Amino acid sequence: MQSIETGVMARRAFMAGTAAAGVLMLPGCQSMGGGFSMVDAIRRLLTLSSQAAFALLTAPGGFWDSEVARFDAPELFGSSGTGLLKNLLTSTLFKQNLQHQLNIVAEKGAARAAPVVYEAARKISVPDAIGLVRGGPTAATSYLRAEMGPALINAMIPGLTDGLRLSSDPVLGQAVRALSGVDLGQMAQSVANRADNSIWYQIGHEESAIRAHPESTRDPLLIGVFKIL
Repeated sequence: MQSIETGVMARRAFMAGTAAAGVLMLPGCQSMGGGFSMVDAIRRLLTLSSQAAFALLTAPGGFWDSEVARFDAPELFGSSGTGLLKNLLTSTLFKQNLQHQLNIVAEKGAARAAPVVYEAARKISVPDAIGLVRGGPTAATSYLRAEMGPALINAMIPGLTDGLRLSSDPVLGQAVRALSGVDLGQMAQSVANRADNSIWYQIGHEESAIRAHPESTRDPLLIGVFKIL
């Protein structure tokens, strides 16, 4: 027998879906029945996508273990480094370990960025919500990224600076010391630029998954909106 909770969820999904179907037939209309709007749907989509992404990326090994988010060492820690660092990088093992440690440091930056992204997702202004609903698999993520500009990078830098300074890893410590004349802020900026791309890739990946399987969210509004497309 179907549980009461499941029955309620099904009815809500049906009602939201019916309303969504009606509204999508009216170009330019942003409202749905029940006091909801397409803007609400986009905000929920972005909130759930970013929460799923940061839950993964702030966990131990989050960036490194993600096929979407793992990033290469920034140029500052690579071919454009000082002579001493270049010598260290002739070792493939050293290079791989350095990449791994920078991905670990990025977790601290992501922890600082998460609340900034959540806030932006909840309050984002969406002039063409229907356009984003009908857009590609990462349309909402791309829109949020453009709206936030460098805010995510700026939020990460203090955490990345702390991560570089406090790390006890010998490989990362050698690399930091080898970059003589480069302060930690510059190093943090270089890692932030790489981690920024990775975070948005992961959020986009989560958005795409929700669009493909909105029922996984158990959110009646998202199910109603995206199940009919």
